[in-house]
Amino acid sequence: MQFSELQESLSSPKKIMITMHMRPDADALGSSLALMNFLEILGHDVLVVAPTEYPQFLKWLPGNINVVIDHSETREHISQFIVQADFLCCLDFNCLPRIGELGELVRKASGTKILIDHHLQPEGFHDFALWNPKASSTAELIYDFIDLFDKTNLINKDIATCIYAGIMTDTGSFRYPNTSAKVHHILADLIEKGIEHSEIHRKIYDDNRADRLRLLGYALSNKLKVFPEYHTAYISLSYEELMKFNYKQGDTEGIVNYALSIHGIIFAIIVLEKEDLVKMSFRSVGDFDVNTFARSHFNGGGHHNAAGGKSDYNFAETINKIEALLPKYSSSLAECHNKLNK
Repeated sequence: MQFSELQESLSSPKKIMITMHMRPDADALGSSLALMNFLEILGHDVLVVAPTEYPQFLKWLPGNINVVIDHSETREHISQFIVQADFLCCLDFNCLPRIGELGELVRKASGTKILIDHHLQPEGFHDFALWNPKASSTAELIYDFIDLFDKTNLINKDIATCIYAGIMTDTGSFRYPNTSAKVHHILADLIEKGIEHSEIHRKIYDDNRADRLRLLGYALSNKLKVFPEYHTAYISLSYEELMKFNYKQGDTEGIVNYALSIHGIIFAIIVLEKEDLVKMSFRSVGDFDVNTFARSHFNGGGHHNAAGGKSDYNFAETINKIEALLPKYSSSLAECHNKLNK
């Protein structure tokens, strides 16, 4: 589908479903709510669906009250809406398994599928895509999407707040290399729309439970393992350890970056044992490609310097596998480290 066709179709009221990846972060949720607010201004009937719960510190975002979380009690309503939807907007994920059981419902739906995303190697299930792996965030692409309609004048404080939250978090508060000049131009416009940028930062980063901080302290003092010879560090937390600190969704977000911040480290991992799976987050700096690492060994993927994965092994076996893989990457890790420290 060409954009001109999409624009023509959206010139009259439509039924539109918006969804995001499981365990949504600020970019996924902020993008979805920004798009929802924009489409509702245009007169469309919009349903935002989250495949799973998400952290409490994101639930203040404008429009959050309208999000429907997929579970047994809401599935019938969601399924009916998907069947009836004229458009299905898929935000911040590149393949349908990333939305769990909703994936097959979306795949079989007759509505036009719109992909708005910045992750590498999209599956190709869409009819129209606004896809750019060089974009800082999906929230940046939502701004671009609105701009394609020549409707940035309709960006109000609520839409701007949601976009800002997504860009802020996916750029690491604007310190990652994906923070382009274009990003700063967008941020300037959002500030002019009236957002309270300091308050957005405070609500996302400075609204911790005491248990979350205690978990962070425990992870750093007891579970951080450093391999200077491989320029690698990892943190591992078992299910029992997570429960000891009354774990809630989002409590481990960002912990992997502490490992990456160690002098000489260019590859960092966090391994988490959940009830039904072992999942990992990978981070790197420079040329070391964690997207390829995650795809090759842990059923995952994402970005060049930030990716996720899951393990077919139990918690202990997963840790053993990671340690066994490091020598195989010794030369490439050393090369990347040396290049960064010329």
